[in-house]
Amino acid sequence: MIIWVRGAGDIATGVAFRLHKSGFSVVMSDLAQPTSIRRTICFSEAIIKGETTVEDITARFAENAAEAKVIINRGEVAVLADPIGESARALNPVAVIDAILAKRNLGTMIDDAEIVVGIGPGFTAGVDCHAVVETMRGHTLGRVYYNGSALPDTGIPGNIAGFTLERLLRAPRAGVFRGIKQIGDVVEPNEVCAYVDGEPVISRIHGVLRGLLPDGITVYEGMKSGDVDPRCEILHCFTVSDKALSIGGGALEAVLHRLSQGGYIWKQK
Repeated sequence: MIIWVRGAGDIATGVAFRLHKSGFSVVMSDLAQPTSIRRTICFSEAIIKGETTVEDITARFAENAAEAKVIINRGEVAVLADPIGESARALNPVAVIDAILAKRNLGTMIDDAEIVVGIGPGFTAGVDCHAVVETMRGHTLGRVYYNGSALPDTGIPGNIAGFTLERLLRAPRAGVFRGIKQIGDVVEPNEVCAYVDGEPVISRIHGVLRGLLPDGITVYEGMKSGDVDPRCEILHCFTVSDKALSIGGGALEAVLHRLSQGGYIWKQK
């Protein structure tokens, strides 16, 4: 069975990771110039590099639906530069999972496939999708709602080791981003991690640089540009996060729930 995951950032990659491990064929779509922060664990990197491996799963860039079919038939994840989804729709996926994390619905509809799942706020189960997966850290993270919506976005990142907003690197101005640090580097408070047209992007805390935009991205003032993890575990930079795995588990539950209720699991291979 083919499942189309909209988005290929770190949370979408956690969704694809769970689905692929469970035996589904996964096709992902993202922007031609992805803006993923945690690039070392994002399948969106396949669009830039041609292929990428996250843990033990390889994703490969596909120019079109025919190439994507070849890639998934050999047991890999296919990634399309196809934000609208024209090529992905041509594959007739049994499920569509919107993991763009835009905090609003950018066009996903409940009749896009037999199973439609929204990840995070912006979706309402029973209206524009069949199920919604909670993305807010805490007791309900990864929970599946078959009626209603996820918790609203607060604009405040989850608390890690006592830090929330302090963990983020943001562009100080509009311009072109250029990193001088790399993901996996340990940084200190007030250390320069990147520049935007000559103006520094500075870390506010001690920790490991878990995410950083790629060079050459055009950013707007205040745009999220990096992520410092105060736990300082370098391995966390190269493995799927606890949050992404939890949300991925919720997406897997939503798909299996719908399949078992509709009997589709016996009709398709």
